[in-house]
Amino acid sequence: MRLLSAEDVRQAVPMTAAIDAVEAAFVSLASNQAEVPLRTHIPAPEHEGMSLFMPARINDPAVSALGVKVVSIFPRNLGRGLPTINALVNLFDPQTGQALAVLDGTYLTALRTGAASGVATRHLARADARVLALFGAGAQAMPQALAVCAVRPIERIWLVNRSRERAQLLAARMRGAGLTLDLRLATSSEQALAEADVVCTATSALHPLFSDPMLKPGTHINAIGAYKPTMAEVPPASVARARVFVDQTEAAWAEAGDLIQARDAGLISSNHLAGEIGAVAAGFLAGRISAEEITLFKSVGSAAQDLAVATLAVARAHALGLGTEVAW
Repeated sequence: MRLLSAEDVRQAVPMTAAIDAVEAAFVSLASNQAEVPLRTHIPAPEHEGMSLFMPARINDPAVSALGVKVVSIFPRNLGRGLPTINALVNLFDPQTGQALAVLDGTYLTALRTGAASGVATRHLARADARVLALFGAGAQAMPQALAVCAVRPIERIWLVNRSRERAQLLAARMRGAGLTLDLRLATSSEQALAEADVVCTATSALHPLFSDPMLKPGTHINAIGAYKPTMAEVPPASVARARVFVDQTEAAWAEAGDLIQARDAGLISSNHLAGEIGAVAAGFLAGRISAEEITLFKSVGSAAQDLAVATLAVARAHALGLGTEVAW
């Protein structure tokens, strides 16, 4: 069995490869070649934390995988100098059930979440998108920027965060990662959205991060932060006027507060969703229809994404001599 650290995964899977792997996973979902039960939530209210157990199986001619991810989200860790998200991914042989690999899932989670936004941006954002507005400065922020920049000719990124200090640290990390384009710290949501062609929201917000009139025509939104019905990053009015795509329909209606709250307010019905992003990637469904419309990709995360990237990471790690082999 192979053990892969976060650094092993980082070396094995560049963002462009992760985007392609996640796109293939979305296509498997849309083609009914993946089984992804709703994840199990184990709350730890005394710590304001939550652990999620996410099993999946992909039975696709292109990718065959079996495994489970366990991810814990503990926001108080920020004050302890610890990551707020910690995760492990376990892979098993899909034919025998034998254990194949254990991967650090913390970086992998950020990578595959960014890659999901890369897939959505590839298929839904205008081809001439040049400006990204990025809400949040946590672990998910950098992969969101890297993914969007991998699929669109982004020239400027507006960073929007409550803490200017954390936004400055993010800007420094982004420059260190090779994003040498025009990075700007926004003083308000309005300032960033006045120019934004693509918006990524990667926060733990309970309430919308902006008001609907701030969005300019033709904007594409990747909303990836809210993962519970009580959380929302996008205004219900924006959800109502957008062409909305999700990663997995059942999971979205069970967990996506952005959608649930808009429905409960009477602004949309369950028929409002245009469909799953995998159907767009597979060519079953049209994505953006006009240059002026607002498009929204709402992701709550799917274990199929984790398995696809983890399987790729193990294969590439073996070829590159990364990781540690242990007897099992």
